[in-house]
Amino acid sequence: MAPTDETGQAARHASPSGTTPPNRPAADGAVEAGERMPRWLPRAMVLALALIGVFQLGTWAFHQVIGLLLNILIAFFLALAVEPAVSRMAARGMRRGFATFLVFFGLLIMVAGFFTLLGSMLAGQIIKMIEGFPDYLDSVINWVNTTFHTDLRRVDIQEGLLHSDWLRKYAQNSAAGVLDVSTQVLGGLFRLLTIALFSFYFAADGPRLRRALCSVLPPAKQTEVLRAWEIAVAKTGGYLYSRGLMALISGVAHYVLLEALGIPYAPVLAVWVGVVSQFIPTIGTYLAGALPMLIAFTVSPLYALWVLIFVVVYQQFENYMLQPKLTSKTVDIHPAVAFGSVIAGTALLGAIGALIAIPAVATLQAFLGAYVKRYDVTDDPRVHGHRGGGDGAGLLDRARSLWAGARERRGGRSTGN
Repeated sequence: MAPTDETGQAARHASPSGTTPPNRPAADGAVEAGERMPRWLPRAMVLALALIGVFQLGTWAFHQVIGLLLNILIAFFLALAVEPAVSRMAARGMRRGFATFLVFFGLLIMVAGFFTLLGSMLAGQIIKMIEGFPDYLDSVINWVNTTFHTDLRRVDIQEGLLHSDWLRKYAQNSAAGVLDVSTQVLGGLFRLLTIALFSFYFAADGPRLRRALCSVLPPAKQTEVLRAWEIAVAKTGGYLYSRGLMALISGVAHYVLLEALGIPYAPVLAVWVGVVSQFIPTIGTYLAGALPMLIAFTVSPLYALWVLIFVVVYQQFENYMLQPKLTSKTVDIHPAVAFGSVIAGTALLGAIGALIAIPAVATLQAFLGAYVKRYDVTDDPRVHGHRGGGDGAGLLDRARSLWAGARERRGGRSTGN
């Protein structure tokens, strides 16, 4: 009988004797067990995406509130500065809130009086400059005509300025910038109010704040926190004391110069130089010296030059001699460390960092000093700055001994003769 098609196909697919038939391929769409996606991978991807989202949200929120955080930092250091006065008044039986109010009210009176005197001086001087500007312009025109043989007239210059495109564009830009200046002024006033409120709360509720902070810490940690707080109060007060002392010295020195030159408003200008140069970091020196130079220029350009020279010379004296000495005594920090901390604070937080860098570094140094183990220093000449006993020193000593021996021998020969 001839084999059918099914029999032939079965024979063709039959495996040879002694061999195992191959496995059939997996059905379409099925995945081997070893090639399946791990169960933890989707959860890990979701967790990674969630962490990235939280990081982005935290970064955005930090950039939104960084201004508020800086204001709180300034307020905290200001509260540390007034803490000794408030605590002294509270120890005498006065309520702490009322004592804090009196301290801040006194500071407000001092600041308001300073700016009132400065404003009256500037207003009178500006009026004087405006009234004398035509005469000053005539003298400049006469000098130009005499020197360069020109025929300039003040009327022609005034007409040219009034009808110039530059003046028109400047007026338009100034009018457009009035709104921006107003916004900045309002923002500055709001920032000052925020700092004042936070510093008032920090100073008035200082003991309550310390109790709240210590209540979540074990007793050993509470002692460390209170010690750090006390060190911060002492260092911040010492820093402000040194700044106030340097402001007094600077004001007296500049008052002597301005009074000797006959510059008007010498007492107010001296106070301006002392306060601004010490309590406005980085650019305070230039702001402090610019105003006396301007007032001196209205008297005589030569006097303005003398003021400029004195400001530059005194600034070098203060930076390299006066400030390191006072800072090392009141804040107990090395001058090089103080200078480096100001640079680092400026790079991190700008003018605010420059202002609080020295008390912050002094506090950190004093706090960590208790955890540094110190040893007795060996009695080595190199420790005291003397040269060691190397080969060069030994050769020098031998040369000296030989020279001394030769002198003694010559002396002995002369005595024998």
